Amino acid sequence: MNTIKTVFEKQKQLGYGCLVAYITAGDPTPERTPEIADALIRGGVDILELGLPFSDPIADGPTIQNASLRALKSGTTPKRVLEITGEIKAKHDIPLVIMTYYNPVFKYGTERFLAEAKAVGVDGFIVPDLPVEEAADYLEAAAKAELDTIFLASPATSRERLERIVAASSGFLYLVSRFGVTGAQTDVADATVELIRKVQPFTAGKVALAVGFGISRPEHVRRVVAAGADAAIVGSAFINIVAANQPDMLRELEEAASALKAATKT
Repeated sequence: MNTIKTVFEKQKQLGYGCLVAYITAGDPTPERTPEIADALIRGGVDILELGLPFSDPIADGPTIQNASLRALKSGTTPKRVLEITGEIKAKHDIPLVIMTYYNPVFKYGTERFLAEAKAVGVDGFIVPDLPVEEAADYLEAAAKAELDTIFLASPATSRERLERIVAASSGFLYLVSRFGVTGAQTDVADATVELIRKVQPFTAGKVALAVGFGISRPEHVRRVVAAGADAAIVGSAFINIVAANQPDMLRELEEAASALKAATKT
């Protein structure tokens, strides 16, 4: 099985960084999400993040907020997200990560939700509003279910807290490249490169380093990988294609993923 750690190791041996793609499960409909996943994986995506739609996505900009709204209107529930994940995993040997705010997990029942997620093939979770200082119970449940826990670090994270986050993370560390919310940007700031170079020594030999927020073009991917990141995380660029919902959407997604993946060559 392609675990998250295995994929990072394999791509490194091949001379590539990893491409992590984020899409919102259920956008535009639950039935279309597996097709969208197929297109991205054909294009070369190494790890797929499925966003669990939530009514109050505080870390997300308008692009992902609107995707969540479309998914909720189409009837997407946490249970349906797990069903979608199972459909994708049945076809593809690729790590699948669910990104969710903690409230839906808590309401579902943390241990129950994680166990059911593991059963359908989920490999890890990102819970952006769960701070490492309050995550002991969650970490215990995730370890029991043999799921990776991917924490986030940001430009504001102190050295001491970064060390704690790295120690608690498995799969990869999600480095938020800038202040603010998610959303495609026109360029990668010099500050992002400096941030990667600052954080990379803390993760080296411990956990892979993936960079997200504002990464949307091949040149962005090339720059963050060259700076020392093990992966680039791309979300809004793919969701914008989904939102346009054109007849050639799947082809556009595959082509976009292919171009972004090619840019991970080291």
